[in-house]
Amino acid sequence: MAETEAPLALAAVKVEALVVLKIIKHCSQTFPTTATGSIVGMDVDSTLEITNSFPFPVVELPAESHFDNAAPNPAAAAPRAKGNTAYQTEMIRMLREVNVDANNVGWYTSANMGNFVNMNVIENQFFYQKEMNERTVALVHDVSRSAQGSLSLRAFRLSEKFMAAFRENKFNAEELQKSNIRHQDIFDELPVEIHNSHLITSFLHQLQTPSTSGPTDLPPSLSALESSPFAKSSILTPNFENLSLSIDPFLEKNCDLLLDSIEAHNTETNNFQYYQRVLGREQQKINNWKQKRSQENTTRAALKQPLLPEDEWQRLFKLPTEPSRLESMLNTRQVEQYARQVDSFVSSTTGKMFAVKGNLLPGETAK
Repeated sequence: MAETEAPLALAAVKVEALVVLKIIKHCSQTFPTTATGSIVGMDVDSTLEITNSFPFPVVELPAESHFDNAAPNPAAAAPRAKGNTAYQTEMIRMLREVNVDANNVGWYTSANMGNFVNMNVIENQFFYQKEMNERTVALVHDVSRSAQGSLSLRAFRLSEKFMAAFRENKFNAEELQKSNIRHQDIFDELPVEIHNSHLITSFLHQLQTPSTSGPTDLPPSLSALESSPFAKSSILTPNFENLSLSIDPFLEKNCDLLLDSIEAHNTETNNFQYYQRVLGREQQKINNWKQKRSQENTTRAALKQPLLPEDEWQRLFKLPTEPSRLESMLNTRQVEQYARQVDSFVSSTTGKMFAVKGNLLPGETAK
């Protein structure tokens, strides 16, 4: 009997254009509230094809954490995908009845300036990969970044190493050193391709392009150009807006979020350092107690008296519980996300600054 071939690892995600428009509409209508929904499609070889989607209703659930000692989740108020299992199952059943792709391939969520690295997203994606299908993905649509004219739609999965650690709650310092899990190992990002049907593609190719106007006569002077009725729309009109060095409002907001993430990471670091100090003091007390008990037993042995138990310290002393390092990992991953966005925001402004600096007269400074 021939052995069953293992499925190919996912290499890409193909999303239908109509699905992208539905996700954009849902996320934009609920902004700044987080929007979530389900995506269905087919798993074809190494490509996950997403052919349909539907939104989740907002269900108010009490904040709960996968870990008892985890810090409060700031995203607990967001819609939770795993809290809509019954609704999702019923919707997929009705899609199957009308002969529509009804294979659950994941879920989608909205984000604001890349703030999707939180416990809520981790728990939802872990639920999908563990309970639904291990080849499911999470589509993240960043509403704020898409508002700048460039669509931000990314696909993520939890890595196998992180899935194993999350399943067994192994996020203390010793286990992280053994497994060598870093913040870069939380997600596996897959490239996203937007697909149009052949009919729509043919229609787009048949659209007529605007007819080109005749040759443009150059104005005799600058005053004539400014007095022209087409001065505002003419490509020859002087325009210095592209050289503006004003700070992008998105960049300013992104820097504020970056500082907040760094502060949260610093808080987690201080908490772990406090745990280490308390642990050191308790261990010192235990060592002193053991040394004293050993001396007492030496004296009692010389007097031929019964020895006292040397493991009694386990009842007398209680070592503090080591806090989970998961929140610190998530904060580090979020800081990296914001830092990459800052780098992409300042690239255009940096080019303008070098251009302006090169055209300054001696002794002048950029304003």
